[in-house]
Amino acid sequence: MTQAPVLPLNDTWTLPAVGLGTWPMDDDEAERAVAGALETGYRLVDTALNYRNETGTGRGILRSGVPRREICVTTKLPGRHHGYAETLASFEESRTNLGLDYVDLYLIHWPLPRIDRYVESWKAMLRLRDEGLVRSIGVSNFTAEHIGRLEEETGELPAVNQIELHPALPQDELRAFHADKGIVTQSWSPLGRGANGLLDDPAVTAAAEAHGVTPAQAVLRWHTQLGAVPIPKSGDTDRQRANLDLFGFELTAEELSRISARPAERMGGDPVAHEEF
Repeated sequence: MTQAPVLPLNDTWTLPAVGLGTWPMDDDEAERAVAGALETGYRLVDTALNYRNETGTGRGILRSGVPRREICVTTKLPGRHHGYAETLASFEESRTNLGLDYVDLYLIHWPLPRIDRYVESWKAMLRLRDEGLVRSIGVSNFTAEHIGRLEEETGELPAVNQIELHPALPQDELRAFHADKGIVTQSWSPLGRGANGLLDDPAVTAAAEAHGVTPAQAVLRWHTQLGAVPIPKSGDTDRQRANLDLFGFELTAEELSRISARPAERMGGDPVAHEEF
C-alpha cells in the first residue's frame, strides 16, 4: 500500500504530501471515495462546509477502519460565517457533521475582503487551536496581503494556504512568499479541472511517456516537486491509486519548466473580489 511522505508545518504538526479532494461529491459519493482512498493509503482528506459532504466524509472515515490518529481531516469555514462567534458556531456544525472530536486542519475558505471579517474569524480559529479542537489552522485563497494582515494583527501565521494552482497558474510569487513565511502551499484543482486540455499538453504527455506514468501523474508530480500539496478529486479506485503513486520518479528541471510554460489561465475566483457565502 502506497503512502505519501509528509511535510512539516510551522506549528510542529505535519501534512501528507498528497491528499484526496471531495468537491463536488455528494454525501454518498464522498463516503465511498473517502473510504476507498483511505484503504488505498491516503491519509489526507479535504472537505468543506460549503461542499455539503462533510457527513459523507465522516462516514467514509469511519467505514475505512483506518485509525483516526493516522488521518488528517481538513474542512473550511464558509463566507456566511465570518466573524468571531459565527466561526465558533460554524466549526461546531462542521465537527458534528463529520462526527469527529477534533479537526486536523481548519481553513478560512475565502477572505471576502469587502466583508472584512476574516481577522475576527482568524482570532476564533486561534482559540479553537489553543483549546485542542483543531490541530492546525490555515487559510484558502488568501493573497500575501491578506496573510500579512493576519500576522500584523495577531502575530500568527497560517500553517497552510490552499490556492488554485496548476501549470496554467503556477503562482510563483505567492509560493515564494509562502516559502519565506514557512507556510505550506496546497493546490486545489491541481489537474486544471480537466477542461483546459492540460492532460493533452505536449509537455505533459512527453514527460509522462519519458517516465512511464500517466499525464495526471506527471502533473501531480510537478506539484510535489514545487513543494505544493495537491488534492486531486477522484472516486475511482484505480485513479486514486495512480494519483497517490507519485514518488517513484522525478521530473527533470527542463520538464518542470516546459510544463509550467502554458498560457496563464485562472479558472476559479479572484481572491481580491470573489465572494462565496
